[in-house]
Amino acid sequence: MKTAKPFLVLAGILSLFPVQRAISQATEPARPQYITVTTMHWNMDYEDFDMDAWKSVEKEYFDKVTSRNELVVSSGYYTHRFTPDNREILLVNAYANWEDLDKVNARNQELIEEAWPDEASRKAYFQKRNAYYGDFHSDEIYAPLDHAIVHDRKTAPILLVRRTYLKFPKDGDWSDLTGHMKEVSAHIFKKNEHIKGYYPNRHAWGSDNTEIVEAFFVDSMAALDAMFDRNGELFEDHWPDEASRKEVSDLRNRFLTGVHGDYIYTVVSELIK
Repeated sequence: MKTAKPFLVLAGILSLFPVQRAISQATEPARPQYITVTTMHWNMDYEDFDMDAWKSVEKEYFDKVTSRNELVVSSGYYTHRFTPDNREILLVNAYANWEDLDKVNARNQELIEEAWPDEASRKAYFQKRNAYYGDFHSDEIYAPLDHAIVHDRKTAPILLVRRTYLKFPKDGDWSDLTGHMKEVSAHIFKKNEHIKGYYPNRHAWGSDNTEIVEAFFVDSMAALDAMFDRNGELFEDHWPDEASRKEVSDLRNRFLTGVHGDYIYTVVSELIK
């Protein structure tokens, strides 16, 4: 795969700002305020593992709990495709506000007890479900940014997650970054026919306050490669001269460390809310 163009990450720069209500412009649908990402791992000692059997077990929980929980705006499972750890499974849930995030576990428990009223059958189901996973998991909370490209996530099976990291210059002019972020979103990502969905997020609570996470949904691995090429074309169309491109590069170098990581996952379409 070709190396991503450096401007790909600039759409996440708004994470430099204080946490605020993440609501899109009036012309766009309201965005959730918080997203939780739980990174789980397959139990590598599980005998006779079958992906369809796992999906069936999780689909039962999805149908009886997740899909019925009105506090969960959206939900999805994503499995390793090209990442450093082939055991990874991401569970991503979105919430309208912090109050709903605080209440969601209690609501889940109510739905669980309704779905499996008999304690023995409830225990048997969760033993079967939990057997697929290792004991360790980690949780992060992010605040979604405006200028997302919202799509039906069941229709684009490849997810690229890009993590970039911020510097905090003392003389930073955040209004310049705000304007530039709007330009990148409007003139590159939203015009790129290969990008079916785009979701920029900033750190809210978690292990790294410098982190930006951007999620790109595309139709295929070939489309992912084509996305980078098309971004380059659109970048050059919008900033056609060397002077304007240098301004973009200087802006990036002031506020980003230059370090990034790319992670590719497969969307589990059966488990998307």
